[in-house]
Amino acid sequence: MTDDSHRFTTMYDECRQRVWAYVVSRAGRQVADEVVSETFAIAWRRFDDVPEPALPWLLGVARNVLRDNIRAEIKQESLSRELRAWAEGDHADRVAEHLAVVRALATLSEEEREILILVAWQGLAPRDAARVVGCSQAAFRVRLHRARKRLAQAMEAAPAARPRPRVRNLNEEWS
Repeated sequence: MTDDSHRFTTMYDECRQRVWAYVVSRAGRQVADEVVSETFAIAWRRFDDVPEPALPWLLGVARNVLRDNIRAEIKQESLSRELRAWAEGDHADRVAEHLAVVRALATLSEEEREILILVAWQGLAPRDAARVVGCSQAAFRVRLHRARKRLAQAMEAAPAARPRPRVRNLNEEWS
């Protein structure tokens, strides 16, 4: 057995149970084995970076692995909800609504569109979006308020969606 293998085995034997207990306390037994396995796989790949004592570093890695797993689950759930939403309801109404918003956005200035997109579609908080556009948070909030107001006006000014043409029943006409 190489020196690194022996040191790793010793570290694993000394810390595995405590890392597992930490993960169980945060996420339950169902995911603990997987998270602990991934934690020690990372420790093996980055063995030269593991400090003495190793336990705090390993707990930090386990915390990050757990966080990444939770993010992946949230993403998967979000995607599933989105797909279910598309599977339900009237697609034509959603498409028409989407087109109305896009048309209204097209009437706004580039700066107004960017502000609305950063907040509504990218999900940024005003303080973060202000950093993106290079202004103060207060200035951004004023710009956001004005952009929202102009979008609402553009939506109100847009012509109402045309009703769908009624398809005649040919059997009625021919009888």
